[in-house]
Amino acid sequence: MIVGNLKPLDEIVSAIKEYKQILVLGCGSCVTVCLSGGEKEAKQLCHELSKVRHYEGALPKFEMGCILRQCEEDLVHEYQTIADGTDAILSLACGAGVQTVADAYDPLPVIPALNTTFLGASAKPGIWAEMCRGCGDCVLTFTGGICPVARCAKSLFNGPCGGSQNGSCEVGQDTPCAWAMIFYRLKRQNKLHLLEEIRAPKDWRPGGAGGPRKRIRLGLGEGSK
Repeated sequence: MIVGNLKPLDEIVSAIKEYKQILVLGCGSCVTVCLSGGEKEAKQLCHELSKVRHYEGALPKFEMGCILRQCEEDLVHEYQTIADGTDAILSLACGAGVQTVADAYDPLPVIPALNTTFLGASAKPGIWAEMCRGCGDCVLTFTGGICPVARCAKSLFNGPCGGSQNGSCEVGQDTPCAWAMIFYRLKRQNKLHLLEEIRAPKDWRPGGAGGPRKRIRLGLGEGSK
């Protein structure tokens, strides 16, 4: 899932203080699961932003809503509950959702309430760990299902660096070395030979280095472009 964190409250207040009527718009997908941008969080943010102490001038009026997935244009266009007089939307979606809503309601300003952080999975209740960086050229087949791009602090592709000690990364004892994990998993799978194969240098263009990305779905078995 895409994981996001709520921006500092003073940053949000600074971004909305010039508006008089604001729709606080939650997203019912990834950010709901990671407890940062769903309907519950939108209500909580509305409640907090409605306190006079945050403003030197007039207190804005707040409305609250939620869209199942703000990153889907059809669902955004179906949302018909923007009140008359609304002069800004405060979105609790990821960056993709914010931009989809901004495109749909242009020229209405759409302000992000979250910082989109990473693609992750639930490690345990209340904790999400980065697992993927959307590099566009997945190598998990060769690394035992452990991503060296996201889980190695240096995104190394040719094994651990000299700072790896006793299975831990040099950035901290609580951070496991991704390449140690890769090695021992491949060993359990009897696939250590995968580490001996010579691979071409990674092409970073699919990861965004070649410009903004898009996906066009082709037929089954034909992949995408």
